[in-house]
Amino acid sequence: MKNYIKRGLIALGLSAVSMASQAQVAVIMGPSAAPVSKDQLANIYLGRSFDLKPVDLPEASPLREQFYKKATDRDQSQIKATWSRIVFTGKGQAPIILPDAAAVKKAVISDPKAIGYIDKGAVDGSVKVVFSLD
Repeated sequence: MKNYIKRGLIALGLSAVSMASQAQVAVIMGPSAAPVSKDQLANIYLGRSFDLKPVDLPEASPLREQFYKKATDRDQSQIKATWSRIVFTGKGQAPIILPDAAAVKKAVISDPKAIGYIDKGAVDGSVKVVFSLD
């Protein structure tokens, strides 16, 4: 009986650690931007809409993987295949990849058409959160 309790507590602890590692993702734009919907966000980052210029974090970023899963319901390999097809057919350009949250903030501040995502904890008054992925 005690082993079952220990296993349950271990499983519960692992679940809590897993949930704690999930950051809150803030989709950001310049200070005067209007909010976007999840559908608009998915269309922008899947190359279906070119109204805004998507900005990405590096492929190795855990936040990037989390963003795409929550915003588009797709994993990294599916996203890569989607953008490869779009670029190959000449229908668009893949998102610009920037090294970190500071670079993403700088990009969205300097271009009113740019949209990016960062950890909610890195948001400051220089940018506007246009959508949150929790």
